[in-house]
Amino acid sequence: MIFLRHHLHEGLKTEYLTVKDPLELWNNLKDRYEQLKLTVSPKARYDWMHIRFQDFKIVTGYNSIIHQVSSVLKLCGETITDEDLLEKTFTNFHASNVLLQQQYHEKGFKKHADLISCLLVVEQNNTLLMKNHESRPTGFAPFSEVNAHRAYDKLGRGHGRGRRKGCHNYRQE
Repeated sequence: MIFLRHHLHEGLKTEYLTVKDPLELWNNLKDRYEQLKLTVSPKARYDWMHIRFQDFKIVTGYNSIIHQVSSVLKLCGETITDEDLLEKTFTNFHASNVLLQQQYHEKGFKKHADLISCLLVVEQNNTLLMKNHESRPTGFAPFSEVNAHRAYDKLGRGHGRGRRKGCHNYRQE
């Protein structure tokens, strides 16, 4: 009973303070929140129908939302399997990525987590490639090395190996 009360919301603790039997408390809470499934389930089904992979800029955003919605659906008594999650992801790729969608589908992923891991690696590689491209777009010459240019100035102007002015000031008598 102590464990149950500890995890109750403060408002519920005071409301059910007089209930001493754990089974009675459990049944009261179950009766109170059973209808919650009826109100949450339609929204979760609507969200499930309208989640599209292409609507998210990053894979983690999509993954977070799809797991949140599937958890609510599971709470409401619907079964969401890895196959459902995989099919949902495959069927919602952007139209310009149909070839990629087919390639991922043919890889034969059995777990949604494996597909998401693969997509995350691809996303990171694409981000790195874009950063490299933006630092020096194709067709532009690389930046000259400042140190190489400076070394040429010092050695290439015929200063020779002798002492230079201001270097190694020995006793001047």
